[in-house]
Amino acid sequence: MNQPAGSPPTTPTPRIRTIFLPAGRITLHDRRTRRSWPVELAPYRLAAFPVTQDLYAQVTGERPSTTHADRLPVEGVSWWDAVRFCNALSHREGRTPAYELPAPNEEAESSPIWNTAANGYRLPTEAEWEYACRAGTTGPHYGPLDEIAWYRDNARERPQEVGGKRPNSWGLYDMLGNVWDWCWDVYDAEVYGNYRVLRGGGWFDEHWSVRASARRRSHPTFRVEDVGFRLACNADH
Repeated sequence: MNQPAGSPPTTPTPRIRTIFLPAGRITLHDRRTRRSWPVELAPYRLAAFPVTQDLYAQVTGERPSTTHADRLPVEGVSWWDAVRFCNALSHREGRTPAYELPAPNEEAESSPIWNTAANGYRLPTEAEWEYACRAGTTGPHYGPLDEIAWYRDNARERPQEVGGKRPNSWGLYDMLGNVWDWCWDVYDAEVYGNYRVLRGGGWFDEHWSVRASARRRSHPTFRVEDVGFRLACNADH
């Protein structure tokens, strides 16, 4: 039987490799406001790689990126695209979705409800992202930048296949460079409304933007060619 156009393919999705990360504490900093705040973290799991174009296409039937190849990170996806993907992949694997989503026409001015007890995939919080990126280090990078990240000096002005640079000591690849990662958190509700946090730097960024502490923001409906995402889930799943 022919599959309807645009529907997700029925072939099994690749196994998602996730890394167990222990409980810990991270202090976040915002350079604009000069504010710092500590966050206590329970154990969780984070994907070893950003979501690739192949995985995104297998789940959604779509290839939104501007440069196409299976092992390239998916980019040009909005925050809403990312949370919908998390739910779709959770359904596909028989997990309980992490998010209760509003109607599509309400997305611009609303937020999903996060079921924190669900075993489904989700976006990492900003604190989870930085804690994972640092992997116990305290400097701007978890290693020499050219060895760990694709950025303006070495990426040839395009995204690169995931896993091509050295991982951090916890086995996480491309935490810095290649594409920015969407995080769950609102950036600064009083000033920017429901703009969401971006972390990690991208292939077109100068070295000063590709740091463990660098924070950027974007509207959750915007699709940008150097912004992708990475999956998280609860530690017991």
